[in-house]
Amino acid sequence: MTRRNLIWLIVALAVLAAAALGWRGLRARQAAQQTQAASATAPVIELRALDVAPVELRDLTISLPISGSLRAVRSAFVKARVPGELIGLTVREGDRVQAGQVIARVESTEYDERMRQAQRQAEAAQAQVAIAQRQYDNNRALVDEGFISRTALDASAASLDAARATARAAQAGTEVARKSVNDTVLKAPISGQIAQRLAQPGERVAPDARIVEIVDLSQLELEATLSPADSVAVRVGQSASLSIEGASAPVPATVARINPSAQAGSRGVTVYLTVQPEPGLRQGLFAQGTLAVGQQRALAVPLSSVRTDKPAPYVQLVEGTGDAARVVHRAVTPGERAVIDGETWVAVTGLAAGSRVLRGAAGALREGTRVRLDGKAAG
Repeated sequence: MTRRNLIWLIVALAVLAAAALGWRGLRARQAAQQTQAASATAPVIELRALDVAPVELRDLTISLPISGSLRAVRSAFVKARVPGELIGLTVREGDRVQAGQVIARVESTEYDERMRQAQRQAEAAQAQVAIAQRQYDNNRALVDEGFISRTALDASAASLDAARATARAAQAGTEVARKSVNDTVLKAPISGQIAQRLAQPGERVAPDARIVEIVDLSQLELEATLSPADSVAVRVGQSASLSIEGASAPVPATVARINPSAQAGSRGVTVYLTVQPEPGLRQGLFAQGTLAVGQQRALAVPLSSVRTDKPAPYVQLVEGTGDAARVVHRAVTPGERAVIDGETWVAVTGLAAGSRVLRGAAGALREGTRVRLDGKAAG
């Protein structure tokens, strides 16, 4: 290759390099212009004060979820004590009864006759005591005068003791028969309402057969089972708020007792809460609520602000002010929850106090979305 051709080749290469650099610069300027145009035309999301919540220190009441059924503290089954035909049962479910009121009877003819028989036997035994007493008195007088031996007196004394023992046994039999007669009358052990009628008039019942159940609704309690880990923080006197079927407002309750033994198998611990009596509450109603077991002061956000549509929980932060306000996603670690002024808040780590997060009502926004805050939200 000649010297002239080499020079021309070098010049051509330089021209091509310059052209390539110019083309690259033109493309970069075009891309920047497009990005700027897109940014200028990107939609701006208007946010109201209700869409934004501050990250701030809150006093959170640590609570445990509880549930269970209501039951009356005082309840009782009226049971038959003697077998026989049931008569006089007129009360039905819902009827009110007073302690000592006669609920029903067991047909008592047989037991009345047995008591009369026992009384006659007791009278006969008492007559034998009188005969033995007279014989003993006579023999003692004869011994004093020397007409009979001391052995005869001892024999009459033994006969008297035996007669007295027989009389006492007969009297005891009379008392047993009298108790059987009394047991034919079935009375209410407590005041309350009939919850169940488990037998019908004319039915022959056996001993310990349940006739009716009585419940006293003036004292109700919730029986809730907690896990071993949750039960550690529970103490007598702690308060709870319950939602009960049919109740229009939350019902307050207080921990009254804690079972000292865990249930076999589940290892659950039963907690008993005294429920504030209110009209309409009934035994067996299902209740659920929260039991306050402590306090914690921590940075918190509304629970709706914590999103879970990514592998890790995160919140949508508003960073910047004015036209520079943008949405930024920030991972957080949720902690304890509490209801404050009717809204559930959750303690979080990974945020700074004073930050602004979007509530759940604002929806999911892509990171970098431009937002504009109204006056109240910006404040």
